[in-house]
Amino acid sequence: MSENDDRPLLARRLDDLFKTVRPKGKHWTNAEVAEELKRINPELKAGGVYLSQLRTGKRSNPSPDLLAALAKFFGVSVAYFFDDKVAESVLSQVAAIEALRQSGVRAVAMRAAGMKKENLAAITAIMDQYRQMQGLPPVNDADSPAADKPGPSEPV
Repeated sequence: MSENDDRPLLARRLDDLFKTVRPKGKHWTNAEVAEELKRINPELKAGGVYLSQLRTGKRSNPSPDLLAALAKFFGVSVAYFFDDKVAESVLSQVAAIEALRQSGVRAVAMRAAGMKKENLAAITAIMDQYRQMQGLPPVNDADSPAADKPGPSEPV
């Protein structure tokens, strides 16, 4: 989210979901999401124009039912819309998933699976050097959910 974004918090968070989360592996338009929500719950009042207005901040008071349906559709907790810590966690998980979607990252992960800890450390050191040469920021392994967990070939 841009710090210069003057839209209401709900608008920014909903827009972030549309831009980053890919239910069923695709980006969804406002109209497609509205149609899907109505398919699941025909009583729900939601249209593509209304979702667009929520995303831009022109409308700002969706019903609790609509928020719950949007949260369910995008696979997040309703708290995502209101709780900074939940939102930050969701967006960092989405970023990690998106990185894994890149075929090169997935290919490296597949090759690393099952390797001994010392081999992974050597490969990681090489990758860190290449990141530095390309001007990319260093990776902090402490941010990884599995950072302190033993791998499959390590004793517990």
